Amino acid sequence: NREDFVAEIIINRPEKMNAMTPDMIETLGKICREVDRDDAVRVVLLRGAGERAFSAGSDLHALVAYPSIWDYRNRVDYATLVRDIRKPVVVALKGWVLGGGLEMALGADIRVAGKSAKFGTPEVIRGWVPGAGATQLLPRLIGYGRAMRLMLTGETISSQQAEAFGIVEYLVEDTAVDDTAMAVCRTLAKHSPIAVQAVKAATRAALSMPLEAGLKYENEMTTLCFAAGNYQEGVQAFDGRSAAAKD
Repeated sequence: NREDFVAEIIINRPEKMNAMTPDMIETLGKICREVDRDDAVRVVLLRGAGERAFSAGSDLHALVAYPSIWDYRNRVDYATLVRDIRKPVVVALKGWVLGGGLEMALGADIRVAGKSAKFGTPEVIRGWVPGAGATQLLPRLIGYGRAMRLMLTGETISSQQAEAFGIVEYLVEDTAVDDTAMAVCRTLAKHSPIAVQAVKAATRAALSMPLEAGLKYENEMTTLCFAAGNYQEGVQAFDGRSAAAKD
């Protein structure tokens, strides 16, 4: 679904809490690559179908679809597909946000959650490691101690706790989640697409670069925006506001 430069991706398996299967992952990969290439798309909105869950992560029964451990090791990871989208990704979160579902949300840029949403990384309870980015992204987002609390205990936290931890940027009534997320998307879509993608690229670089290298990369992104000519429109708009204020 595309409207106002916003592409909406829906994880559509509500009867199974939008748990991901290999076929769903393959489809998601095609969609993510398509919206990333489409110049008519400036922002991506990701949400789950229904009210029970954004996503409960991987369908555990579907894991047997991998012929061997080697095939599993070389799988395409759905959270990585979301994380690799170059355009801003806003995610709307209702109900359960668990395991790989939480990792998909962590791969987005802005998270909008309903007050009844619940978050958790239960993998340790099942005997394995969060394998789609939580061990790397959660400490960077919320700090080591809070990340370890979630991943080592496997506990579920409320949306209010998730907001206090820094996992959620917008906390709203459940009935307002989709509209709020879309409003955020439309705000971002009004900006220069080169500028918003450059902001995302520079900020993502900060997660893995030393400070000096990151500052140089930021300068390159700024230069890219200037070279593309987008700054002229912003300067003209600013000059217009200044003139109006003087009048």
